[in-house]
Amino acid sequence: MSNLQHDRDFYAWATASAACLRAGRWAEVDVDQIAEELDDMGKQQKHALAGHLKILIVHLLKWRYQPGLRGVSWRLSIDNARDEIAELLEDSPSLTSKVPEVVARRYPAARSRASLETGLPLETFPIQCPFTVDHLLDADYWVD
Repeated sequence: MSNLQHDRDFYAWATASAACLRAGRWAEVDVDQIAEELDDMGKQQKHALAGHLKILIVHLLKWRYQPGLRGVSWRLSIDNARDEIAELLEDSPSLTSKVPEVVARRYPAARSRASLETGLPLETFPIQCPFTVDHLLDADYWVD
């Protein structure tokens, strides 16, 4: 399957490539392109994990630092983020080992967003994530 077909119609390329693989027609398969797509799929999973963790952290920070404003919306956001994270980790258990790294990398952005959303000074929020990975992944953990 050519790169040209890949660039013009990804779906057609993917299904044709899968058919060639299943049929053992190795000469018709663009191995480099398939490897690149597999790498991209892995990156997309990690990116999705990072996005859900960031949302979770933002809402847990808001929950902790604005207790008077706690409501159903924040609770739903926290529950939804945890559910999405659990689903990702169930489908791709090897991502579990990446959670601490992703939290450390995404926490500064979550901290900044929490400051913007709450109107509280950035200094209100700790420089390091105040939640352990266990806290983040525990559906029964609620701040304070």
